Amino acid sequence: MSAIKQKKIQEHYDTIADVYDHHYDQRRGRCYYTHLSTYVMNALPQSGKLLDIGCGTGLFVERYIVDGRSAVGLDISRRMIERARRRCGECDYTVGTGEKIPFYDNSFDAITSLLVFSYVRDPEAMMSEAYRVLKPGGAIAICTLGKKLLTRGIPAIYHISEKMNVNHVVMKNFGERYYDREEMHELFNHAGFSDIQVKWCSFAHIDMIDPLFFLAQKIEPFVEKCVPQLAYNICISGKKPQK
Repeated sequence: MSAIKQKKIQEHYDTIADVYDHHYDQRRGRCYYTHLSTYVMNALPQSGKLLDIGCGTGLFVERYIVDGRSAVGLDISRRMIERARRRCGECDYTVGTGEKIPFYDNSFDAITSLLVFSYVRDPEAMMSEAYRVLKPGGAIAICTLGKKLLTRGIPAIYHISEKMNVNHVVMKNFGERYYDREEMHELFNHAGFSDIQVKWCSFAHIDMIDPLFFLAQKIEPFVEKCVPQLAYNICISGKKPQK
């Protein structure tokens, strides 16, 4: 992804920070986001300090610190961070990207990234940086749209919607890239992570219309277990080996 595309992403999320927060915090959005974040939470240690890359409006860090843990949010958008501070002021926030994380080596017990990885310009650099700032024995978990039959046409839909001036929280032509199981496993493995787990989740996607979303939600457990190729999101976790 070019620097122009990255600037476009930053400007877009600066513009829609408040709308984005509502989009994922109303009834259907909350169900969707909670489902994804549960997969991520289950891969993390029970205690320690978290770095959430692409923290957005602080939805995940707010959930992470409930049990007394601490978190830092990193995002490209200043407006999203401003909104995150209003939502969860107990956490620290920094403007930046995953390709160049502004923290020392071995600073965090856990690293997460939800619904952001497809926008990353240099995925290898982000994985290398995540490995650097993660403590030995720490865990990383990423959840994002995966490369499946149901997602391959999404960039084209985004492009058409832009041409038609259709307003949507995330429906923009960002030139994003989706990854399959093998590609994500290789990225984690090449960065040095071990105990790599890859799962597919979320048959009930937030942009489904009612009542289709709630029908999909009812059969979601069956789909994820028996027909994972119909799920939209890929969740990958791993650990930094102990020295």
